[in-house]
Amino acid sequence: LAQKYDPQKEVELRTWIESVTGQQIGPDFQKGLKDGVILCELMNKLQPNSVRKINRSAQNWHQLENLSNFIKAMASYGMNPVDLFEANDLFESGNLTQVQVSLLALAGMAKTKGLQSGVDIGVKYSEKQQRNFDEAKMKAGQCVIGLQMGTNKCASQSGMTAYGTRRHLYDPKNQILPPMDHSTISLQMGTNKCASQVGMTAPGTRRHIYDAKMGTEKCDNSSMSLQMGSNQGANQSGQVFGLGRQIYDPKYCPQGSQGEVANAAGDVGGDPPGYHYYREEE
Repeated sequence: LAQKYDPQKEVELRTWIESVTGQQIGPDFQKGLKDGVILCELMNKLQPNSVRKINRSAQNWHQLENLSNFIKAMASYGMNPVDLFEANDLFESGNLTQVQVSLLALAGMAKTKGLQSGVDIGVKYSEKQQRNFDEAKMKAGQCVIGLQMGTNKCASQSGMTAYGTRRHLYDPKNQILPPMDHSTISLQMGTNKCASQVGMTAPGTRRHIYDAKMGTEKCDNSSMSLQMGSNQGANQSGQVFGLGRQIYDPKYCPQGSQGEVANAAGDVGGDPPGYHYYREEE
């Protein structure tokens, strides 16, 4: 912040304040404005009775009160809050750059309000230009297309085909001739020359894919690919359709006596095949 302080602006502010107030600041700019007396006199010149009480005592709290009254007067004069400084920025030299910015903004506000001084300092604020239009003028403006949205002047539909019609794109530089009719297919869309359906099966027919390099030969449609599994070596031995199936495991089923086993073995021929049971003793 100290590097942004402009000594040339300080000279211009010194000349402007002294010309408006008629008082001398002194060689040190900060010490001359520290007590706030000259600044309060400046505000009373710009806006009469903006600071009603000016303390000319050497006590610190009186000087800080003068600076606070000056800042409040600048706010009521129309200054932006971002352009104001705090009392300690000038009293303790905390931020002299902000003090310089505030005084330059005050000079610009005074120029905007018509203050005539011998020093041209400060930037004049832009004035608000408010325009009032009647209702008929406002409605007429709704039909005008602004130039920021573009313009439709000199626009036409010459060369445009009907909606839904295929448009042929060609370039005479690339030796692409214009089409004779709308049935011509542009090369940008590809071509169907030399295209045929040789080798294509009927819709819904299974197609056999094979590779000659891998030794896979053609086969009929009834062949089942190995990718689908294989039914070679499959049979229905041991399958019983519609009958109850007995699952027997000798590890868990209890074993009978030798007589029971002999009786069961003698009656095997009279029972249906595949079923064995033990006959109870009398």
